[in-house]
Amino acid sequence: MPKMKSVKGAVKRFKVKKSGKIKRGTAFRSHILTKVDGASHRSMRSPKYVSSADSAKIKEMIN
Repeated sequence: MPKMKSVKGAVKRFKVKKSGKIKRGTAFRSHILTKVDGASHRSMRSPKYVSSADSAKIKEMIN
């Protein structure tokens, strides 16, 4: 039986860290950020992780 292919869109968007958490990007970060207030703009810098409910499904897509 052939190997299962990984979902290439998921591979490009997520990264599994050593702890097992899955790192993700922040939404609304591409352009027109002058309208965004400073606090939410600063919070976009910090790393974001996928919730534990979704992490099993994403790990399945990546591997």
